[in-house]
Amino acid sequence: MSKLHIVAYLYRTFGKLLMLNGFDPTNLLSWKSIILITRIRLKPFESDGVNDYSERKDEFADTSKPFRHQSSRANVVLNAGEKLLEQTEMPSKFYFKKETPKALGGLKIGLRKLVVVTGASSGLGLTAASTLAKSGRYFVIMACRDIEKAEKVAKKSGMPDGSYSVLKLELASLQSVRDFVDNLKAFKSARPLTHLICNAAVYRPTEPEPAFTDDGFELTMGINHLGHFLLANLLLDDMKNAKGARCCIVGSITGNTNTVGGGLVYPFADLGDLSGFAQGGTNPIAMADGKPFFGAKAYKDAKVCNMMTVSELHRRYHDSTGITFSSMYPGCIADTALFREKRAWFRKGFPWFMKYVTGGYVSEKEAGERLAQVIMDPICDKSGVYWSWNGGAKTVGRWSPDGKPRGAGGSGGEIFENEQSDAVRDLPTAKKMWEYSSKLVGITS
Repeated sequence: MSKLHIVAYLYRTFGKLLMLNGFDPTNLLSWKSIILITRIRLKPFESDGVNDYSERKDEFADTSKPFRHQSSRANVVLNAGEKLLEQTEMPSKFYFKKETPKALGGLKIGLRKLVVVTGASSGLGLTAASTLAKSGRYFVIMACRDIEKAEKVAKKSGMPDGSYSVLKLELASLQSVRDFVDNLKAFKSARPLTHLICNAAVYRPTEPEPAFTDDGFELTMGINHLGHFLLANLLLDDMKNAKGARCCIVGSITGNTNTVGGGLVYPFADLGDLSGFAQGGTNPIAMADGKPFFGAKAYKDAKVCNMMTVSELHRRYHDSTGITFSSMYPGCIADTALFREKRAWFRKGFPWFMKYVTGGYVSEKEAGERLAQVIMDPICDKSGVYWSWNGGAKTVGRWSPDGKPRGAGGSGGEIFENEQSDAVRDLPTAKKMWEYSSKLVGITS
């Protein structure tokens, strides 16, 4: 039996199972995962005297036809295939060349305030960018890795023509961050940047092995923290020339151990002694504390670094620059694409659980409006603040007459200054994080 026959057999017999595990017949990467299976040398699918369908009928209950006698070697291949399909295939390199600079942006910006939003092509970032653009008071720079996608979703979301521009930013490459800053300066000319929103993030909780950025950093920490750390530092000199400048780095309850999501849900954020950063933080080192890779913890650790960065930016630069530095928790956007690597049952059940049990659910639209509020609202001109809504998720929601639990950070409620955990406010660790991060990205204080 040829490899093509095997591929066809796998797809025909286990098509539904494959799709439940993320297979997309229109996606080239999905087919590459299937083809990888056939690279393992195996004999044709012939009977070895064992028909285990009856023992495994529940596992394959959704398939259209029972499979024939299947060898134990084939079982190994199918298990390997499932693992491949559950993982996200990462490119060996993320950034290749600098985008051609766009010019005459000053004419487009006009008298509006200029704001950069990272990760603006989906979810929270897109909604925030759209809210700001539609207000008529802001010109939005959508800082995204996929320019074509960003252009399409901007139009689809109804962002007015002439209210935005898309510039390439690949946070998995420090060179791309530097190129983005150069291109931004070329685009806006003498106009200062008024606001910066660091929102882009990746979440890889199911991955058993780490992936790495172009610079060798573990992907979650590299994108969520180090890329934004460099970006914010490179733009400080420009932002200090703008009146009422604000920089907001999106935080999370998962990085705050004084909340339900951060203090009761394993694993817990813990930077330890930052020995991973101290050792250079590059492949094969995958965690800030130097311990073995743990995907869910990597995300939480990066969020701790995000919130510590805001505190350090405020402590070091607010008085001298006048820039307002803040963080915020938008609520649990349980149906966001951030959870795309979770299994189908989780993606369906988690929003319901957060909405009706914990009360922590918030829609993408409301969450984006909250993020935009931190930039637009006069009440948010105080620096060094961690903003939250509706109780800040320190408890499970309390039931209310309108049927929506209150106090868990979910939909509704007023904005307030939330309290971060002791770990996030640990000044000695925050100082060490800043010093190590500066060295890792190649900047001097």
